[in-house]
Amino acid sequence: MTEPGTGQVDLSGTRIAIVNWRDPWHPEAGGAERHAWEVARGLVARGAVVEFVTSRAPCQSRRDRRDGIGIARMGGRFTVYPLVLAWLAVRRWAFTAVLDCQNGIPFFTPWVLSRRVPVLCVMFHVHTAQFGMHFPGWAARVGRLLEGPAARLAYRRHACVAISPSTVTAMREGLRWPGDIYMIPTGVMAPVLAPPAGPPESGTAHADREGREPVVWVGRLVAHKRAELLLDVAERLGPAGVCVEVVGRGPAAGPLAAQVAERGLGDSLRLHGYLPEEAKLALVSGAMLHLNTSCGEGWGLCVLEAAALGLPTVAFDVPGLRDAVRDGETGWLVKDGERIEDVTQRALKELSDPVRRAAVATACRDWAASFPWEASVARMAGLVHAAIQHGTFRAQCRGAWVVSVAGPAGAHEVVAEGPVLDTLLGEDSPVALVRPATALERLLGRQLSQVADGPP
Repeated sequence: MTEPGTGQVDLSGTRIAIVNWRDPWHPEAGGAERHAWEVARGLVARGAVVEFVTSRAPCQSRRDRRDGIGIARMGGRFTVYPLVLAWLAVRRWAFTAVLDCQNGIPFFTPWVLSRRVPVLCVMFHVHTAQFGMHFPGWAARVGRLLEGPAARLAYRRHACVAISPSTVTAMREGLRWPGDIYMIPTGVMAPVLAPPAGPPESGTAHADREGREPVVWVGRLVAHKRAELLLDVAERLGPAGVCVEVVGRGPAAGPLAAQVAERGLGDSLRLHGYLPEEAKLALVSGAMLHLNTSCGEGWGLCVLEAAALGLPTVAFDVPGLRDAVRDGETGWLVKDGERIEDVTQRALKELSDPVRRAAVATACRDWAASFPWEASVARMAGLVHAAIQHGTFRAQCRGAWVVSVAGPAGAHEVVAEGPVLDTLLGEDSPVALVRPATALERLLGRQLSQVADGPP
């Protein structure tokens, strides 16, 4: 077994199924789809044969192959679940391991697979409160039943991976999840942009061609993202020369456009719809501030992507976003009793100081650099490799630990949990548990020289 976190494991000869609600080319795809696909690519790079099993949008083919990954598409928004189970039931012995991605409702793959096939439930975030935003009362109750009690029963012999501390907390407290939960965050793609010509010299250096100071919002226009809160931001700050640039598409786009017109905010709130990646990055990099109005996320991938460009975020102090934003360092959290337009105004005032803006931009880039995709994929690959060796994703030694491992150059310390930790403790070389990992070490997947416990 190699050092945990390096991901230098050999998965040749393994067949792995990743089941996810959508693939990255689905019209409604988001961060969860990108996460699942990057994991699939990483497993293939280490020799695994991967089948990505997902739903099928009307414009998509039933079978596809990309990046060396087979794609099997079937069913729509809800019919994908029984169809995927039927597909797996026919192939219940075909896979060495299965990654079952839960996007509100899990696929319940253990019900049709052999007990000898290790299953890992990958949890992006708990949807309990969001079911009521998207579905009528009876359907929301069914969703909560499937996400909670039914899922606890289905995965009781298996383990889960959560992508943030907030998700772990929500699973323990909200879903009363009793089993093993490991943590592997979503990674951040390094942006590819030409460096700016020089440092900004004033607080208006980011002004657009009309002389307005842009702030940007990026995401899917759906109910729980609450993009309608941007109307108050535009109304408050528009007269001061601020323009809110909205990038994204979804069912809430039409109603939002109607409200922009009704309130006469066309000059201070612009709806761009979908933008190609290069155009999106250019718009984000030219903004002074990134806004996130969501009522809860699993992690907040768009926050870290903005941070990679040196752009801080104003977001609500809610699950996921409170993990992705380091309050006062890489952004500002809107606390209970506060309004996002007030916090945005305060943030822009701080950023008008070039020294403060430069310090925040540096902190943003450093924070985002802590989560490269390769590190997240390597951690997942190491977990899959160890689980295949042990025949289960469940752990014998509970918790995440800083472990001292002997090597040719002397002992060094790593952070490990789950089957990876069990494998280390079962090796012949001297291994010692040093101490429990802190919350931040567990999130980052590495030992820190300066230990500071508490929320990341």
